[in-house]
Amino acid sequence: MVINSVSFNSGNIAWVLASAALVLMMTPALGFFYGGMVRKKNVLNTISLSFVTIATVSFVWILWGYSLSFGPDAYGGLIGNLKYIGLFNMKINQHSRYAHTLPSYAFVAFQLMFAIITVALISGSLVERVKFSTWVVFTVIWLTVVYAPIAQWVWGKGGFLAKMGALDFAGGTVVHISAGFAGLAGALALGKRNKYLKENIIQPNQLGYTILGAGLLWFGWFGFNGGSALAADSIAASAILATNTAAAAAAISWMIAEWVRNGKPTSLGIVSGAIAGLATITPAAGYVTPWAAMIIGLVAGIICFSMVIFIKPKLGYDDALDVFSVHGVGSVWGVFATGLFADPLINKAGKGLFYGNPRQLWVQIITIIIVATYSFVLSFIIFKVLDLIMGLRVDKDSETMGLDITQHEETGYNL
Repeated sequence: MVINSVSFNSGNIAWVLASAALVLMMTPALGFFYGGMVRKKNVLNTISLSFVTIATVSFVWILWGYSLSFGPDAYGGLIGNLKYIGLFNMKINQHSRYAHTLPSYAFVAFQLMFAIITVALISGSLVERVKFSTWVVFTVIWLTVVYAPIAQWVWGKGGFLAKMGALDFAGGTVVHISAGFAGLAGALALGKRNKYLKENIIQPNQLGYTILGAGLLWFGWFGFNGGSALAADSIAASAILATNTAAAAAAISWMIAEWVRNGKPTSLGIVSGAIAGLATITPAAGYVTPWAAMIIGLVAGIICFSMVIFIKPKLGYDDALDVFSVHGVGSVWGVFATGLFADPLINKAGKGLFYGNPRQLWVQIITIIIVATYSFVLSFIIFKVLDLIMGLRVDKDSETMGLDITQHEETGYNL
């Protein structure tokens, strides 16, 4: 179809808008995934942390978030400028700078959903003790000073990591590494939950919610990764197949590892493995073959299982729902593996070490170090400043009573 002499592809538009809807669904799904793993007195609060992020980030994205993330680059590709603040200078029939067969509004909407779930992921490290009001303020600040610059670096036209040649098909660095390391910073800034590991507080209250959430996340991830092709084409199809393969492989390897260690597999372990595989394949999805995706997923399940079961207890930090272990560490492996397995026959934009391009692996390593360090340091500073200004953590009595009552005057006991 043609609108005002600008050519659009209706099939691509339909696919990207449908993918945006799938990715939006992932955030309430994340709320259920997280909500099933906390104590009953914190279920509603945990789900609400994800849900309120949809509203908060949507508001900020239109006002300045998109422009800082994807506007024309400023300061040598360090951040976007404010050309599109409030979207006032963006016409409805303007084609996207990032996909010429799409109207800009379609790209804005699609990328909004990524920004939403990235911030929401961080909440899993903070649940059962973070103040709701502080969380809302944190989402605004973190999106502005952490997410937007990283998105510009990696995905923006003129972003310095993009110009270096960094490969991140759907958000291994921008979404999962940034959220995982921010979650670790938040967990350290907040401190451990009261009586952490002295009471049976890490046992899920309702695994049905967690399994439902994981299933919906898996489903939504087809839009997350497949939609990142920004077209209804062969790369989108390849990305979806790679996504499903890696998720299945990681679910299997986590299950086997747990079976060997404990004598029995658990449903929580299986779904945790699937999420690990999904997070890990995200940067590589549009660049690798199904067999490579299988290897990436199998390794992801083992790495993330080891982080949760062996490394985290030794280090002693309270990342409540293992955001760092699964999303942060998992995607470090995923971004690294992209530098190994990127196949130019799948996507000519990517060529990894195993296809004769050792430089790509070094670019991936540099990208990991820069993004992880920036997210961790800036996030820790934000948490500490907010703690000084408005308090980061609820008081001990509120934590004992539960955040559903103390933060919302509601109860989820009958859920």
